[in-house]
Amino acid sequence: MSERFDVVVVGSGAGGGVVAGELADRGRRVLLLELGPHLTAADFTRWEAKAAHDLWWPIRFALIDGGAGGAVALIAGRCVGGSTTINTKVALRAHEKDYAKWHEASGLAGVSGEPFGAADLDPHYDRVERRLGVRERTDWRKSVRTVEPAFRALGAPLEAVRSYTDANCMSCGSCLQGCPTNAGKSTMNTYIHDAWAAGRLEVRANAFVERVVVEDGEATGVEYVDGEGTRRRVDAGVVVAAAGTLNTPQLLSRSALPGTPSSRLVGRNLGFHPARLVYGLFDEPQDNHMVYPITAHAMRHQHDEDGGFVVEATTIQDPIGFATTLEDENGPLYGRALVEAVRAFRRWVGLLVMVNDDNNGSVQVDEYGAESYTAAFTPPEQERIGGALDFTCNVLREAGASTVRWTGLLTTHVQGTCRMGSDPERSVVDADGQSWDVKRLYVGDGSLVPRTLSVNPSLTIMALADRLAAHIDADPHAYLS
Repeated sequence: MSERFDVVVVGSGAGGGVVAGELADRGRRVLLLELGPHLTAADFTRWEAKAAHDLWWPIRFALIDGGAGGAVALIAGRCVGGSTTINTKVALRAHEKDYAKWHEASGLAGVSGEPFGAADLDPHYDRVERRLGVRERTDWRKSVRTVEPAFRALGAPLEAVRSYTDANCMSCGSCLQGCPTNAGKSTMNTYIHDAWAAGRLEVRANAFVERVVVEDGEATGVEYVDGEGTRRRVDAGVVVAAAGTLNTPQLLSRSALPGTPSSRLVGRNLGFHPARLVYGLFDEPQDNHMVYPITAHAMRHQHDEDGGFVVEATTIQDPIGFATTLEDENGPLYGRALVEAVRAFRRWVGLLVMVNDDNNGSVQVDEYGAESYTAAFTPPEQERIGGALDFTCNVLREAGASTVRWTGLLTTHVQGTCRMGSDPERSVVDADGQSWDVKRLYVGDGSLVPRTLSVNPSLTIMALADRLAAHIDADPHAYLS
C-alpha cells in the first residue's frame, strides 16, 4: 500500500534541502529522501579516510576527450545536507554576465518576460542569506597574510569572502569532514533539522530512489529501496528531483521520459567549473590545515575576457588527499620527492583556482544502468585553464615559495545537466523548474543552472530552490489541491 504526501523531494543538498524545509515550514506534507546517511556534528571528527567513506560519494571521473586529455575528478557529498555538509560555505551571488549566459543558452526569461536576471533572484538570495546568517570573513590567518602582498603586486588584490558560517567557527580546517561545531550552515542544520525535529518534515536516509513514477504524462510519486533493502512506493502531488547535477539526470533516465527534444537533453550540457589546488613551499610553518579554508579571494580575472578564473586563499587538503594528488610538470609525484613534500606538510600554502567553462560535458547511463561522464574542453577553455595555473604559480613564487606543485583538475561545482529555460528545444525544464514533458515533475538542484557560474554555485542553487518552493506552494496548477 502506497503512502501519500503533498511533495516528495529526492536529495537533501543545496537544492533539495531548501525546497523540503521551506515547503514543510509552509505547512505542506513533505517527504525528503536521501541516499546517504543522516549524520550530525556529533559524528564529525577530523578523520579524513572515515569522512570520505561516510560523507562523500566515491570519487568519480569525467574523461577529457575520452581519456586522452586526462580526467576531471568529481567530488560531492552523499549524506543528509549533501555537499553543503562538506563544502566551505562560500556565499557569492551570480553576476549579470552569468545571467546573460543563461539567457543565451536556453532563452531563460523572468516573470516580466525579459531575460532572467537579478530582479528575479535577488529576493530569494536575500531570504537565503538571512536564514544562513551570511557574513564577511576578515579573520585571515598567517597563510593568507603570506600570499596577500603577492596578489596585490600582480594586480589581483585579495578580498574578504562572504560565507554561511557563524561565530562558532574555530578555523579548524575540517570543513570537508563535516563541521564539528555546527558553525558551517549546511542545509541539514538550517533548513532540515528545525522542521524535522518539530515533526513538520519526514526525512528518510539511506533511501535509493529507483525512478519517478510517470503515469499519463504526470509524475505521481517515486519508487525507492530503503536501508533494509525493501522496495517502496510513495505517491505525491509533486515530485522534486534534487539528487544533484550528476544524479538527477540518471534518475530521470530511469524514469521513462518521452523521447522529445527536451528530454533528450537530460544529462547534456554538464558544466564543471574546473578547479585545481596549487601549492607553494615556504621556509616557515604556515599551518594551512588550521584555517577557515576560504577566507579570501581574488576576483580580478572572474570574467572570460579577463582570464575567466577566480583564485581562493588559502586551503590545503588533509594528508591523504594531499599526498595522492600532488603533481609537477612531469606528472604525479612519487618516491623520495613525494616523501619530502609530505614531510613538509606544515610549510605548504595552497590556493584554489576555479575556471569558467562552457558546459561541454555529459552524464550518460547505459542500458545496464552504468554511469559515465565525459568532458571536452575547447581551445578557449584550455587557454583559461592554463592561464589560471600560470597566474596562481606566479603568485606563490612572488610570495617567496621555493617550490610550486599542483593537483590535476577537480570539481565540486558541477552544474547544468537539466538546464532550465524558456525554450523547450534548448532546456529540460521551464522557467519554473517543471519538466516540459511531465507535469508535476520539477528539478530543484544545480542541474537547473543553464550555464556554469563564474562563482561558487551553492548560494545560487539555494536561491533557485527558495524560488521553486515558493512556486510549488503557490500551487498555480492546483497540483496540491
